[in-house]
Amino acid sequence: MSNHYLNLMAQVDRLHRHNRQGSYKTRARYYEAMQRFCRFLAEVYRLERLANIAPKHIYAYVRCLQEQEKSASTIKTDLSAIRFFHDLIPNARYELPGNGDLLLQRRTFGGVDRSWSADEFERMHALAISQGREDFASVLLLGRFAGLRIHECFRIDTAIASKAIKESALTIKGKGGLVRTVPLNDLLVQRLQQDLKRTPRGHKLYVPDNQETHEAIKALQAFIWLYRPSVQDKDSTRPMTFHGLRHTYAAEKYQSFIDAGVTPFGARKAVSRLLGHGRDDVTNIYLASLKEGNEDA
Repeated sequence: MSNHYLNLMAQVDRLHRHNRQGSYKTRARYYEAMQRFCRFLAEVYRLERLANIAPKHIYAYVRCLQEQEKSASTIKTDLSAIRFFHDLIPNARYELPGNGDLLLQRRTFGGVDRSWSADEFERMHALAISQGREDFASVLLLGRFAGLRIHECFRIDTAIASKAIKESALTIKGKGGLVRTVPLNDLLVQRLQQDLKRTPRGHKLYVPDNQETHEAIKALQAFIWLYRPSVQDKDSTRPMTFHGLRHTYAAEKYQSFIDAGVTPFGARKAVSRLLGHGRDDVTNIYLASLKEGNEDA
């Protein structure tokens, strides 16, 4: 054992000896959690004083536990132990982050399966083309194969499209102003090239000159609502909305990461980046169509 670990545990032992709060079982569980945490602090940060525990140490430790496939409940219990001992430390230098600031599952898994089947998508896409709505067909493709939100699709202008074609990746500003870059397959690159040719420079690709952006978005939503009964799989009870295409994309990407040998947590984290958010509980909701998405990590 390193001197750093022994020094930290000596400080924990002093706090533990004088503590009478909680049941014997809880005190024992919290002490074991602090042993693990101190080992991490000693090995990774060579920390010498418990009073110097900082938010960065908590964030790093949570990531470490998640990568070890620890359940959300186990991580929360360990964090409770750390906060408990931290409250006993005289003159602690930092305030520790709460669970709301960490990538922890705050909602139980059990979201509604909103994904589209391959046949449903093909029927809707073909219908858009047959109706002469090439713009709708392109936006459907972007939702299905790039996981874009509907307003992100309608935000694409000629400059964004030109850059995306050149890089085979689309950089887009999403919800909350978060900017992300999403890889594009050949089909999407070709589609953007086609759409770019018929769009005047400086204009948005999928917003007609006589429409506001919100009107163009509503037009596509109305199209999906109108033709949904005729394209939806028989006996399907899934709500068929544009947002469901993000669910289909997320499930497909998650499975591809798993097939490549990535851990469930790592796969969800990668999907989270592609979707443009940073919450593990939200990613799980997108994976409602997959049994694997129900695994704690």
